[in-house]
Amino acid sequence: MDVNDLPLRRSRKLGRFRLHALEAGLQRLDGGAMFGVVPKPLWEKRIPADERNRIPLALRCLLVETPDALVLIDNGVGNKEDEKFRGIYGIENEGTPTRLEDAIRDAGFSPDDVAYVIDTHLHFDHAGGNTFRDDEGEVRVAFPRARYIVRRGEWEYAHSRNERIRASYLPHNFEPVERAGRLELIDGEPEIVPGVTLLHTPGHTPHHQSVLLRSEGETACFLADVIPTSAHLPLPWIMGYDVEPLVTLESKRTILERARREEWLLIFEHDPTVAWGRLDPGEEKPTLVPDA
Repeated sequence: MDVNDLPLRRSRKLGRFRLHALEAGLQRLDGGAMFGVVPKPLWEKRIPADERNRIPLALRCLLVETPDALVLIDNGVGNKEDEKFRGIYGIENEGTPTRLEDAIRDAGFSPDDVAYVIDTHLHFDHAGGNTFRDDEGEVRVAFPRARYIVRRGEWEYAHSRNERIRASYLPHNFEPVERAGRLELIDGEPEIVPGVTLLHTPGHTPHHQSVLLRSEGETACFLADVIPTSAHLPLPWIMGYDVEPLVTLESKRTILERARREEWLLIFEHDPTVAWGRLDPGEEKPTLVPDA
């Protein structure tokens, strides 16, 4: 699989909202790390690995058209990393300056139109596109008119710099946002604009958040890394990258119970093929019915 196998975007309505799943590129991570304690003979049936034991993972971001504002949720890897870094993580996201901006333009907008950028957390594959390196080598804010929404605890955690986590938090992805005066730190589970609410889903990081979208009786949830792919729907299928896996387990349990009860559309950030779908109400175990 390569990035050319992915459409630039997929779009659908949710009540009065219009959702654009932006295919901002691909990365490749170790399959064992992505599935933690799950044995390879089980997970490789869902997402086969390459000769380096890496599996393809989407860098799917969500652009949400609401009646009040244009909201971008997560923003991929960006363009600042060197070839060694890109080779290790198998990153394919070339564009102007990356495939994310190309997808935004394909949806009929420009980066200047984005009013809010929500970072589910600050790992490099979710917040790398907060900033970009221009032709002169300067790192600049990628969405200059947007307010960047980050959980206060996640911001502080990203600055703790302990050895277990520091490779995932690259300061040039988020420090320029603060310097530009575009950063807004939040607590709790606020509604950012009508119908767009943050949901604390800890485990992958202690302050990880997902995003609930509600309009005219319909609900969707951008899961981010609490359930990164549809293959991670079984409760014990949890990434080795999660710093608190037992907390992830309870976050997943809560989300999946609500998703079944309230018939949520689930949106997957890293699934290489499935952008979104709903739980099959006829199945006891969480089973996805993909949505076109």
